[in-house]
Amino acid sequence: MSTTPTTKKTKSKSAKKILVRGRVFIEATFNNTKIALTEEKGNVVAWSTSALLGFTSAKKATPYAAAKVAEAIIEKASAMGVKEIDIVIKGVGNGRESALRTFVNKGFVVLSIKDKTPIPHNGPKQKKPRRI
Repeated sequence: MSTTPTTKKTKSKSAKKILVRGRVFIEATFNNTKIALTEEKGNVVAWSTSALLGFTSAKKATPYAAAKVAEAIIEKASAMGVKEIDIVIKGVGNGRESALRTFVNKGFVVLSIKDKTPIPHNGPKQKKPRRI
């Protein structure tokens, strides 16, 4: 009985997907900027935050940090072959505009821009008036 070595097929850690169109979700808060790249169905393919890139404390919410996060996502997206994107923006932080401009300036075809920032309408129930 002869034993032949079997070859294992190992998958690389970052399995490359080929996408043509994707959605970019930008969440810009007062403390951080998060950007996620998803498929058409909504499955997250790549994501990054300003904290992940090494920005700390108040520097995480700056427009510069948001531009750097967008550039990190752009590198991942271009490796997958993404050409067209839909952008969904959420939040009121400083990184909204700079992240959006970075995507537009790098040559992506922006099909739509949506603002999903939650707006309070009426708010919670008010306190009872004080009885004296």
